Amino acid sequence: MSGQKNRRSTDQSKNQAWPPKRRLNHHPPGKDPGGGWRFYLRWFLLPLGLFVFLWVTGVFNGSNLQQISWDQFERNILDHQAADSIEIINNADAEIYIRPAFADSAWFQPVMKPAGAKAAIPGPQYIVHIGSPDLLMHKLDETQHDLPADRRTRVNFVKRSSPWSGVLGWLIPLAGIVLFIRLAGSGGVGRMGGVGGTNPFGFSKSTAVLQTAENKSTVTFNDVAGLREAKEEVAEIVDFLRDPSIYTRLGAKIPRGVMLVGPPGTGKTLLAKAVAGEADVPFFSLSGSEFVEMFVGVGVSRVRDLFRQAKQQAPAIIFIDEIDAVGRSRSQNAFYSGSNDERESTLNQLLTEMDGFGSNSGVIVLAATNRGDMLDPALLRPGRFDRHIYLELPDLVEREEIFHVYLKALTLTAPIDAHFLAAQTPGFSGADIANICNESALFAARRKSAGVEKKDFLDAIDRIVAGLEKKSRIISPAEKKIIAVHEAGHAVVSWYLPLVDPLIKVSVIPRGRSLGAAWYLPGEKQIRTAEAFRENLCAALGGRAAEELVFGEISSGALDDLEKVTKEAYRMVAYYGFDKKLGNVSFYDSAGSSEAAFQKPYSEATGRLIDEEVRQLVTAAYSEALALLGVHRGQLEALAGMLLKKEVVFKEDLDTILGAREPRAVPISDQKEESKSTASSILS
Repeated sequence: MSGQKNRRSTDQSKNQAWPPKRRLNHHPPGKDPGGGWRFYLRWFLLPLGLFVFLWVTGVFNGSNLQQISWDQFERNILDHQAADSIEIINNADAEIYIRPAFADSAWFQPVMKPAGAKAAIPGPQYIVHIGSPDLLMHKLDETQHDLPADRRTRVNFVKRSSPWSGVLGWLIPLAGIVLFIRLAGSGGVGRMGGVGGTNPFGFSKSTAVLQTAENKSTVTFNDVAGLREAKEEVAEIVDFLRDPSIYTRLGAKIPRGVMLVGPPGTGKTLLAKAVAGEADVPFFSLSGSEFVEMFVGVGVSRVRDLFRQAKQQAPAIIFIDEIDAVGRSRSQNAFYSGSNDERESTLNQLLTEMDGFGSNSGVIVLAATNRGDMLDPALLRPGRFDRHIYLELPDLVEREEIFHVYLKALTLTAPIDAHFLAAQTPGFSGADIANICNESALFAARRKSAGVEKKDFLDAIDRIVAGLEKKSRIISPAEKKIIAVHEAGHAVVSWYLPLVDPLIKVSVIPRGRSLGAAWYLPGEKQIRTAEAFRENLCAALGGRAAEELVFGEISSGALDDLEKVTKEAYRMVAYYGFDKKLGNVSFYDSAGSSEAAFQKPYSEATGRLIDEEVRQLVTAAYSEALALLGVHRGQLEALAGMLLKKEVVFKEDLDTILGAREPRAVPISDQKEESKSTASSILS
């Protein structure tokens, strides 16, 4: 930036008249005779150093007291009753006044009559550091207990502070204020092209990090796996900046803003880094929260300064991460914060800079958020953010590409099938996949292995999905039996319901906050039918139904299941329109405006109807799960027994106990009761 500024000033000087006007008090940068290190040395360091020197050398003390040790005080003064009076200063030191009769004594004469003086110098003559006043008083009582009161040493307690300590108390703050003002006036140290720097008054400057050709990002579009459509749209902007004639000859204009919206971990920031690495233009990056400060007007000033710098270096790109921190809709919290909220003022300034009366050509704003529903409509309109790019969770093919990227950095004992790993991680984001690869390397390092194996990846997936394995948790045999029956209930019910996701393993090893788990492998589904929702409710209630069937009572272990079932049932009735009585209506608010609403978007009668239908839906699902387990009770008890023995049961064992899973389930009413000789119950 400084290089461009110098070239411009050189070009302008060619057109100026000669000779140029003389500038008063002009000095080259860093050569100000009254500033820099000379100022601090003259007005701050030298006076402070002189004061400290005088304080240490005792010039301000003004006293000729001789410091003595406690042993000397006890042997030469206390034992000879030479002390006339003692002043205990601040309960730490004792100043001693010697009786005049001892002035000619050999030990006291050098202090009381120095250089042959005729009259004794008035006290105090000595000072001694005491451990505590109680010790001194105890010693005085021991040596003076048989003396009359008029012959005893007088003791006074004095609180004393040096007059110069007050001077030091206001001198240092004054020097600090002078230094603060000086720094503010000189622009601070290391301002880095005007981007905030260390100037105490520079908090109103933009804190954006400027990336130029020297320090630009090393990430390119080749490093971004998946996101094919998103990369194409963003790469088009980079191509426009490189060669705008391809588009301008057809009358096209460059988009003023691009909004990246998607769930956390889908690669919004990574895509922005790729743009910074590919585009050969200045790239300003900052977070939306950096505009929000406690001081009024700071956010507005930072927005102005950011766009001023970007316009000076146009064409340029501004990247604002988490823009919802400043771009939240003004209508949602106007009741709470009022129209003069600092955040709203900052948003108004941002709207003006992006598309106001002023010219903003050559500056592209790239923003990212995972709460696109909360952004202000004025910010999202064409002319500000012309292009909206929605990033979704990667599909099977994209997850495989992402695994290929992260597997390159790992040391593997054998080639790993990325397609297999991608199939085991449906619903995982790119950040989750990066975490899996890192966790797998950590598992291999704990085993002191030479490389990462397939088992490490599977353990890493389990670690991320369910938490850390806790084999050391103390669980009684009775509780473990309940957990085994509970998890076996989930497995049996889901096995005979074809629309439930495939079951891959069942475990009773505690992980995270759960005591056991049934592991399913979700498919690449975009929509689900009402029957699929209903079967998932039955599978989720299978654990509690198994407890009631086997033990005749239920436990608190189904808390998480009941929470999921309740939420899913309310979504079926109130959002998806699956209820016949309520009809094809939905109370789902995709804009998120209901968060600040004081009342629900339906009447009390409708609310009661929703509650009743949800209760009936859950009750019917529970009854179906209970009936299904009653038919297959032998298999339920056999699977629970295997879980107690092996703790983890995989799909191969499930096929042995439950049989091959058929694509379509036979209605429960047509199923015959399973022979009880299939497996002997170990739970009776």
